[in-house]
Amino acid sequence: MNHTDPNTGSDPVVDRLRAAGCVFAEDEAALLRNEAVDAAALQQMIERRIAGVPLEQIVGWAEFCGQRFAVEPGVFVPRRRTELLVRTAADRCGSGSVLVDLCGGVGAVASAVLTSVGSLELYCTEIDPVAVSCARRNLAARASVLHGDLFDPLPQALRGSVAMITANAPYVPTGEIAFMPAEARDHELLAALDGGADGLDIHRRIIEQAPEWLTDGGWLIIETGRGQADIDRELLAAAGFDASTIIDDEIDGTVVAGQLSRHRGAHR
Repeated sequence: MNHTDPNTGSDPVVDRLRAAGCVFAEDEAALLRNEAVDAAALQQMIERRIAGVPLEQIVGWAEFCGQRFAVEPGVFVPRRRTELLVRTAADRCGSGSVLVDLCGGVGAVASAVLTSVGSLELYCTEIDPVAVSCARRNLAARASVLHGDLFDPLPQALRGSVAMITANAPYVPTGEIAFMPAEARDHELLAALDGGADGLDIHRRIIEQAPEWLTDGGWLIIETGRGQADIDRELLAAAGFDASTIIDDEIDGTVVAGQLSRHRGAHR
């Protein structure tokens, strides 16, 4: 269908989106038209997008690692950079292993790792109840999605038996939140973004507690900022991990991967 205005020779929806700062205005216009049930719904969706609401929250889904995930207003939207976390985890995780995904959001990382590995005993924890609801829809019976803070909701029987922990925990320093794009700053849960003064408050908690849950030789893999990776790696080393940094410039992704020493002694 031709959406060009005969008087101006341009697409008015594309023009409005571009004026609002949408870099991929043509693609977004096509998607909104495809998802809208009628003209009134389309106009409402356009107004929300112009107001800065993330496109994924408007259409109700986000694409990540070739899969489509349900999202709702206010939740953290999966980013492409997090594909590096998935790849790093899948390369180090054996089929049938126990994997815990902390700060699991809508379940995108957990689902993508599971799809890549094939078979896992999978647990996903998340503090945002809206994201938990989405994750339970997205993961269905393939994982245990638990509402709570980091390790708190996990079954105690898992202690010492987890082969891998993944985490896309908040790592934006508090003082930099104000400079984030409005899509994130104004429309995603602050707790999913704010990592404290240097961005690593939650990373410290995860790294400190992880050895209690991991098997000897188990892995902890965390998405982080490029400028924070060295500190994360030092924290991992101090906690008994052999740690490295993996970077993917193409998608602007950075993760730190730590393998717990098989002879950790006091770190147990």
